[in-house]
Amino acid sequence: MANLFPLLIDGRAVTSDKVFEVVNPASEEVIGQVPEIDADAVELALAAAQRAFKTWSRMPLSKRQPLILKYAELLEQHRDEILDLLIAETGKPIGNAEYDFGMLTTCLRYFCEEAARIDQQVITDPDGRFLHYTLRQPLGVVVGYLAWNFPLLNLGYKLGPVLASGCTAIVKPSQLTPLASLRCAQLLSEAGIPDGVVNVFSGTDYEISRPFLESKIPSMFTMIGSTRAGVAAMKTACSNVKHFSVELGGNAPVLVYADADVEAAANSVVDLKFANSGQVCVSPNRCFVHESVYERFIDAAAKRTSKITLGAGRGDESLMGPVLTEKARDRMLALIETAKQSGASVVCGGNKPNRKGYFLEPTILRDVSREMDVTCDEIFGPILPVIKFSSADDEIALANDSEFGLAAYVYTTNLQRGLRAAAEIEAGSVCVNEVHYAVHLPHGGLKQSGVGKDCSRYSLQEYLTLKRVSVLVNP
Repeated sequence: MANLFPLLIDGRAVTSDKVFEVVNPASEEVIGQVPEIDADAVELALAAAQRAFKTWSRMPLSKRQPLILKYAELLEQHRDEILDLLIAETGKPIGNAEYDFGMLTTCLRYFCEEAARIDQQVITDPDGRFLHYTLRQPLGVVVGYLAWNFPLLNLGYKLGPVLASGCTAIVKPSQLTPLASLRCAQLLSEAGIPDGVVNVFSGTDYEISRPFLESKIPSMFTMIGSTRAGVAAMKTACSNVKHFSVELGGNAPVLVYADADVEAAANSVVDLKFANSGQVCVSPNRCFVHESVYERFIDAAAKRTSKITLGAGRGDESLMGPVLTEKARDRMLALIETAKQSGASVVCGGNKPNRKGYFLEPTILRDVSREMDVTCDEIFGPILPVIKFSSADDEIALANDSEFGLAAYVYTTNLQRGLRAAAEIEAGSVCVNEVHYAVHLPHGGLKQSGVGKDCSRYSLQEYLTLKRVSVLVNP
């Protein structure tokens, strides 16, 4: 029988009579069982987080910080064990898994440092009668729902600011990839984090966990996931006033101008596109290439893609793992077939390999049009559609022709053109000539890609109140 991974509620390992299975997408084997949270455990988690907030929020950062840093150290001491779980539940190659794990500990340390730099401003009184100043204080109980593509990175994006701010949390990792997150949760008590400060659950029945959204106890709901799921959760949570910070769907455009370094652009796009098997919210999704360099870009991208080997786990090669589920792979294959029927051609890939696991060859499509499903919908898989544009086109309008606005990429050697594109593209982040993401840089979307930010001091501020205080000093 597969190992059982208990939930963590109020500092205790919690199980139930009902469990669900977790499958390794690289082998299609069951690797673990997780208890379904029940109604009693839901109420226990809410009460525990509310009770713990009263003490954790009042603990000064000088006392919270050593506990948080101790937790980061414990995670690193169990690094190999956690990496093995992460690889097993996601099918990640080792390099990708190490990045995923490393972002968890990086976030814990970064937000501790950033919490010490919180700005509490003094506001000038025009009459000189009052001392006005602002206070930043912990917001309250935070409920966080996480995506499956980067389980530990996503956990770090939430636990970092929660713990550093003095909030408490109820966190739900995806039911598809909960194992590494639940193992990380088991180390909280060993680090000295008080019971109830962080509660981690999982489950497949959203009606059972619905009170987490509807309860008056949480002050904030945060989420990483699809726009459809995010809107549904926010509707449910609007039974009372809450703060929201949600990073949702994306459909990232790429603009490769005629004056771009074409080979560097192709390598950059391919490396990001096929990272994590294309299962990245900021993955290039609509690659617009100027007609004068279109063939060169296609050739360079295909050459780069040919160096990718399918595989999971530990190895020295440039590996790309499987997509997470068979359903997802079937959707990818249908997108490819529909695009071909509409006039697109497969440059490379496009097939399901004859092997165990939900693998799909890294695929480049050429002669793609903007009307095809593969460009209208978020792909979230290893397919790169390449679309030709000309100098007669409004390339900025092409990039903005989407309800999403999470990320965008621009390749040009013309500084003025790059700055114009960065200013006019409707996206929460725009990278010019090189892809770059880091914990100190704000991450979040515009339009239907969400509200609020992950990473950076802007994220931490969302977990803190802004209170104005006025003291009469000169009657």
